[in-house]
Amino acid sequence: MMHVMTVVGARPQFVKAAVLSRLIRKEENSNKVRETLVHTGQHYDENMSEVFFRDMEIPKPDVNLNVGSGNHGAMTGRMLAGIEELILERKPDVLLVYGDTNSTLAGALAASKLHVQVAHVEAGLRSFMMAMPEEQNRRLTDHLSSWLFCPTEVAIGNLNAEGIKDSGFGSHTSDRKTVKMTGDIMLDASNYYRQKADLETEHVLGTLPQDFYLITIHRAENTDNPERLRAIVGAINSVNDRSAVFPIHPRTRKILDREGLSFGRHVHLLDPVGYFEMLRLEGSCSFVLTDSGGVQKEAYFFHKPCVTLRDSTEWIELVDSGWNVIVGADPTKIERAIRSQETPASYPALYGTGNAGELILTNLLA
Repeated sequence: MMHVMTVVGARPQFVKAAVLSRLIRKEENSNKVRETLVHTGQHYDENMSEVFFRDMEIPKPDVNLNVGSGNHGAMTGRMLAGIEELILERKPDVLLVYGDTNSTLAGALAASKLHVQVAHVEAGLRSFMMAMPEEQNRRLTDHLSSWLFCPTEVAIGNLNAEGIKDSGFGSHTSDRKTVKMTGDIMLDASNYYRQKADLETEHVLGTLPQDFYLITIHRAENTDNPERLRAIVGAINSVNDRSAVFPIHPRTRKILDREGLSFGRHVHLLDPVGYFEMLRLEGSCSFVLTDSGGVQKEAYFFHKPCVTLRDSTEWIELVDSGWNVIVGADPTKIERAIRSQETPASYPALYGTGNAGELILTNLLA
């Protein structure tokens, strides 16, 4: 029986990991594979309560390392030591990681040093901005991995350009890699939870305007740069004939207050919302204005155009297909994008067909 150790460090990773965890725990797989779920505690999230795990049908972590926040080196070092100890104790066959957090890199590095095969879900993504910690994490993880499960053909092309290619069936080492296009596991999660979200979140729309666009701003490149943040807020305020809804994180609200920035009456500020509520808002809005990587894709899953408040994106296929426009913090580009958003005529299946979890598990067990 294969023993998979899954390492996650933040709430969005639990949502992705839940897809594969459900498959692993199906009765027909009970004699083939088992999972140890490890939460590094990289992000403390008060919303990760008993209710969160129950409603999302996510298994509670077998281990919580409680690493907490801190500088990148110290945080990653504590994770590395904790994961290494767990690997030596529990002896998994495969260590599975998602995305590009410090937890992702720590898991991959600990396993690789101990000659345990690494499987990377969301492999091959590139923003081509090495100043971003996420770009460093994802690149290093890809080069340490034995299995690379890619959400798009663009991701496979990125790996090929770095000399990372599929070496053939049955080759599962960091030198002889298995590279597979599986589609995006976030599409699996979105499809699975969407119906439940519709049933349980009608209250979210409440007194909101019938026609609105959705805003999310949380990345440090925007919130920690007063000039960029001021330009973004000013651009949103200048288009005051279009209603917007902004579930705002307390940290972002605090920074806005500190900088003396506020939004016009056309922007409806909400307290932070859960995953189900976010799905409801994404499904109800006209388009999305965001600096989040995950929200860019979720907008596409709901057939909603996206305006990205970053200078680059790892989801370049969305830009190429016309569903995403990169505006950075340029007020003119932001204003133009808000005023002129239209839904593209074609909707290519960029992220697979919603069976990424099944393809990943099939490849692991092959």
